[in-house]
Amino acid sequence: MNFYNLKHKEEQLSFKEATIKGQGKDKGLFFPEDISKFSPEFLKNLPNLSDEEIAYQVMKDFAGDEIPEAELRKIVAETIAFDIPLKKVTENISVLELFHGPTLAFKDVGARFMSRCLGYFLKNETRKVTVLVATSGDTGGAVANGFYDVEGIEVVILYPKNRVSPVQEKQLTALGKNIHALEVNGSFDDCQALVKQAFSDDSLTEKLLLTSANSINVSRWLPQQIYYVLALKQWLKNNSESPVICVPSGNFGNICAGILAHHRGLPVKHFIAACNVNDVVPEYLRTEILKPKETVATISNAMDVGDPSNFVRILELFDKEFNQVKNKLSGYTIDDEETLKTIKRVEKDYGYVLDPHGAVAFVALEKYLAENGGKGFFLETAHPVKFPDSVEKATGKSVEIPKSLEELMKQEKFTTEINPQYEELKEFLLKK
Repeated sequence: MNFYNLKHKEEQLSFKEATIKGQGKDKGLFFPEDISKFSPEFLKNLPNLSDEEIAYQVMKDFAGDEIPEAELRKIVAETIAFDIPLKKVTENISVLELFHGPTLAFKDVGARFMSRCLGYFLKNETRKVTVLVATSGDTGGAVANGFYDVEGIEVVILYPKNRVSPVQEKQLTALGKNIHALEVNGSFDDCQALVKQAFSDDSLTEKLLLTSANSINVSRWLPQQIYYVLALKQWLKNNSESPVICVPSGNFGNICAGILAHHRGLPVKHFIAACNVNDVVPEYLRTEILKPKETVATISNAMDVGDPSNFVRILELFDKEFNQVKNKLSGYTIDDEETLKTIKRVEKDYGYVLDPHGAVAFVALEKYLAENGGKGFFLETAHPVKFPDSVEKATGKSVEIPKSLEELMKQEKFTTEINPQYEELKEFLLKK
C-alpha cells in the first residue's frame, strides 16, 4: 500500500518509506491511499478470535507485502503483550484501560509496533538512525522504552520543562544509553515545531537519517486501531447496540485511529473528543473555524496542545465536509476544576480512580449520554500514578506506586536543557 502526503498528494511512499521518513514535504502527514474495509465475517467472528489474530487482521493491509506474515504476526503479538480490559464503571459507562503496558500509558501500543517495524526495516542499514520525537507526556516514556538499547538507533526526545509529571519525566530521562532527553524551555507546541523544522531541514537530513516516533508517523498512528477493535470484541459480550466512544484528545492521533477503524466498518454510534481548555477542535465543531491557540498548561498535560497535528487526517477521512465531521464527532471542553471534581466524585461513588485525562473523558461522555441517551466507553490513557498530585488532591488518598516504578523513581535524571531555538536543537543533533 502507498501513503500520500496530505499537503502534496503527488508524493507517495510505501509503508516502509513512510515509517522511516516520518513526514513528507512541507511537514505534510502521510495518509493511506486505500482504506480497506473489514470483512463482515471478521466483524461477526470478533468474539471468537484471539487478540493476536485480531491485531494481525487490523494491520496486514497497511504493511502489505513489505513485512512477511510471520514477522508481522510476531510484531503485533509483542505490541499487545499485556492486558487491554474493558471494565464497567456505571450502568451506562465503561472504561477501556490502556495503562497495563510497560510505561503505564496507551502510547505503549504504537511505540512498540513502530520500534519493531523500524528494527525490521533497518536491520541492514549501515548508517545510524535518529528517532526524533516531541512529547507532551506519555509519548516520550513509551518511545524510550520501546527503543531502549536498540542497536544502531539513537533516540532524541524533546519535552516541555516543568510540564510533565514526575513519573513521566523519569520514564524518559532515566534510561541513558541511546536515549537522549532534551528539556525545552517552552510548551509542547514549541517542541513539536522544533521537530517539524528538523525534518524539513535538508542540510540536516542529508547528514542524518531522521525518523519520527510521534503519532504523526503512520506506524505509530495506525496500530492504535487495534485496541478499538479489541474493545468492541469485549463490548459485544454484554451489549447489542453500538457504543459511543469518548477519547481524551490532545494531538488527535488516538481518536483519529478510532475513526479510521470505524470507516473500515467497526460499528460505533458516535465519537467524542474530550479536551481540556486547549479546545481547538471543540471550538471548530461549534464555529466551523479551525484556528490554533496558544497552549495553556493544565493538570491533564498530555492534552495541552494548541495546534493538533492529526486533525488534518480526520478531515481527510470525512472528505473535509464539516457536516460529515459534526455528525460523527462531538467535542467537549473540561477545565481543571471540573476534572478534579470528577476524579473525587467517581472515586467516591463508584470506587474507580481516574487519572486527569480519563476524568476529562468520563465527564464528557457522561454529559453526552445525558443529552443523547445510549451507552458507551471512554479511554483511560494513563495510570493514575503518573499524576499523583492531582489524584491525591482530588481524593485525599495517596496513589500506590506499582512495583515496576519503584526502582525507576530512584534513578538519576539525564537531560540537556535547551531553549525553543532551532539552532540549539540542530547543534545537539549534529554533535550527538
